[in-house]
Order: sequence, then structure tokens, then C-alpha cells
Amino acid sequence: MSATPKDADDLIVVGKIYSVHGVRGEVKVYSFTDPIKNLLDYKTWTLKREGSVKQVELVSGRGNDKFLVAKLKDLDDREEARLLAGFEICVPRNLFPELTDGEYYWYQLVGLKVIDHLGQLLGKIDHLLETGSNDVMVVKPCVGSLDDRERLLPYTEQCVLAVDLAAGEMKVEWDADF
Repeated sequence: MSATPKDADDLIVVGKIYSVHGVRGEVKVYSFTDPIKNLLDYKTWTLKREGSVKQVELVSGRGNDKFLVAKLKDLDDREEARLLAGFEICVPRNLFPELTDGEYYWYQLVGLKVIDHLGQLLGKIDHLLETGSNDVMVVKPCVGSLDDRERLLPYTEQCVLAVDLAAGEMKVEWDADF
């Protein structure tokens, strides 16, 4: 394991180590990529937890639809692997594949102001959830928002009218009776 990468601010969380696997120092990983095995495409991971940052190299990995098992370079001891539980797995955003127009990574949407079709500020996107049928945006109130309600809005073509990353906002079709 090596030291911190030079540009830690440009890192995006793509997974999290949550446990050890077996006795040879492998770790169990939740992947936030879709599909989850895409996490294994990144061979160098930056691990972050509570101010601690370290870089590791992925040797191999395997998995199913729920989690991955990863073997990291120079990690052969179960107890040493246990110390990595809770670390977030990050990669530089410049390694992400280019998207077509109208497609966005979740990290690009977090923090956007959400404005309804009447021009009312509903709040800011705090995070997104995967529900199976469609993704859901968790919109929390902010300074100047319509009220103090947290809203769950579907991330669908019917709801999202426009995304303007440069302006930091998203326009939505929203009905107060949702």
C-alpha cells in the first residue's frame, strides 16, 4: 500500500470495503458502480476513512449481484485486511467513461438546486437511491426553499425536465400532491 495520491479532491467514491473474506487477506466490497463488477475495471484504488487516505492496487476480484471479493497487492493477512473495513473506495473522476448528452453520473447531480415547473426552489439533491424500478433523488430543504420538507423525486424523464450543471440546477415537473 502506498501513500496518498496528489489530487485527493478529484476522487469519487465508487465502493466501500465492509469485511474480510477467508484467511488470505481478501476483502468484501460493496460496489456503487452499475453493474457492480465495473469496480474491478479500476486497478488502483484510493481508500479513504476519517481523514486517513491510502492507495492500493487491485490484484484480482470476483463477485455476484450483491458484493465483490477483492485481492489487494501485498495484503495476505486476515487481521491486516480487517483493518480496512469501513474504508471508502475512490477513483479519479477522469477515469470514468464519457457519457452521451443527457446522461449524468450521480456525483454530478448531488448538490444541484431543484426547481419545479413554477420556478419554486424545492431544495438541493442530497443523494440518490436505487429502487429497482427507477432511481430516486433525495431533495433536502436549503436556504430559500419552498418549505422545510424532504422530498423523494423519481429520476425519470417524466419528472426531470432539464439539468443545467453549469448553473447548478435541475428543473422538475412536480406536483405538490405527490
